[in-house]
Amino acid sequence: MSLDELRTLIARHVDRPTTAVDGLMLSAEYRPTPPRAGVADPVLALVAQGAKRIVLGDRVYDYRAGQYLVVPLDLPVTGHVTEASPERPELGAGLALRPAAIASLLLETDAAPAGRAPSPALAVSDASADLVDAFVRMIRLLDRPADIPVLAPMLEREILWRLLNGEQGTLVRQIGLADSRLTQIGRALRWIRDHYTDVLRVEDLARMSGMSLSPFHRHFRALTAMTPVQYQKQIRLQEARLRLMSSTEDVATVGFAVGYDSASQFSREYRRHFGLPPGRDAARLRTEPPRRAGAAAHLA
Repeated sequence: MSLDELRTLIARHVDRPTTAVDGLMLSAEYRPTPPRAGVADPVLALVAQGAKRIVLGDRVYDYRAGQYLVVPLDLPVTGHVTEASPERPELGAGLALRPAAIASLLLETDAAPAGRAPSPALAVSDASADLVDAFVRMIRLLDRPADIPVLAPMLEREILWRLLNGEQGTLVRQIGLADSRLTQIGRALRWIRDHYTDVLRVEDLARMSGMSLSPFHRHFRALTAMTPVQYQKQIRLQEARLRLMSSTEDVATVGFAVGYDSASQFSREYRRHFGLPPGRDAARLRTEPPRRAGAAAHLA
């Protein structure tokens, strides 16, 4: 019954441009969608109805009603809805996974230390009845705004607690630990995102992460399904796509602005990644209808 109520609540509130509960995201799609690329922030994404597919590098993850996806790092992924219709739309709910909130919960409990980071980083599991119920009670708060400041933080902690004690507990636990492999690689990912136009030196990234070169390469690839150079390339291409869609800059200018030295190389790699040359892709995106607000990178 909790999943039925979750569907009803999402359908009722999804048209709001934002939610009043910090970190909560809702989404609905009424037909299968084409793949959309984006950078996913750390998030828990729960499907209440329909099905989705996420691709990270060469790894494919399918999740459907009653299942959740955990994304613990800033990862460039491609996602799309695989099962939806006007009669039974895809409905999803997401919650941002904040390292500080997880760390606070770990400090106040007797949770066991995290083991080795799972490989790969993304994980799909069946949602327990308790986890679904906690989401239901969080979304109910949208009907009682006066309760949000007091009850929303409590429900966030309950959801995190359910995750920590569930199948993906080891993965979620590492998000809150400053010395975990996942957190160490996360430092490198954030540096690349903040300095994506700079020349990338893998030795510097390894040093920043507190690892020697060989273990850094191994853990980076295990968690992201790509090398540091491939990760930087995807971040550059995502940024280029945003610039092309929202500005009047020409293709060559955008390519140079995101770090490419060659306009032809930029166009070639852009087409390989997104399926169309930069100019045609930008023109198509500008004519698409606005998308419904939802979770980062179309996950929830």
